[in-house]
Amino acid sequence: MRFDIMTLFPEMVMNGLETSIIGRAVKNKILEIEAWNIRDYAFNKHSSVDDYPYGGGAGMLMQAEPVYQTYLAIQEKAALPEGKRPRVIYLSPQGKPFNQKMAEDFAKEDELVLLCGHYEGIDERVLEEIVTDYVSAGDYVLTGGELPAMMIVDAVSRLIPGVLHNDVSAEFESFQDNLLEYPQYSRPEIWHDRQVPPILLSGHHANVEKWRREQSVIRTAKWRPDLLEDAELTMKERELAEEIIENREKDLKNEE
Repeated sequence: MRFDIMTLFPEMVMNGLETSIIGRAVKNKILEIEAWNIRDYAFNKHSSVDDYPYGGGAGMLMQAEPVYQTYLAIQEKAALPEGKRPRVIYLSPQGKPFNQKMAEDFAKEDELVLLCGHYEGIDERVLEEIVTDYVSAGDYVLTGGELPAMMIVDAVSRLIPGVLHNDVSAEFESFQDNLLEYPQYSRPEIWHDRQVPPILLSGHHANVEKWRREQSVIRTAKWRPDLLEDAELTMKERELAEEIIENREKDLKNEE
């Protein structure tokens, strides 16, 4: 899979993505990642890409043409079939909040282009011209789209076969099936007088999986009950979750 990142700070992006699991996947040619400096496509001697917004207002705005020329360079290198455009993701608070389902959808693509805004945003006309998806990292404002872009590359990359040492591990992490991941333990068996749950030492795989599933339901009901709406639960699991949520609401009222 290939990621093209349009940014004013390519070193920031590549320094973050050339390490650990993602960096190894690039070296093994499972992933391709390239950061494109939008300033390289500026049309003035100072390589400036911003200007004052029409109508006034605070701050500066990224101009349309440098962004568009960067996009054209990416499209030319991609050599996609005639008539096919790359999927372009603009990192913006206006977008849909990024989640695991979105990561799974993006992982089906052969190429993703991520556009990182800066200053007070980007000229609306180029966004209308090239952007296919508006994605938000959350309900807060950052200085630029680089960190969210890196986050998306990381989350999507883990779903690409061969990126993780153990491809099965991606199936059982948090947010798969709309449930948080169950608690996990390693050696020693007792640490600070806290013992590993005996079920995990039993060697009975069926019972271990049953326990893990139950713990995922419990943990999700406690910390992210909103996820349960789309989770596929048995009647028993649904009753367990509802009981936990009810008890938690009672505890919160008592604290007030």
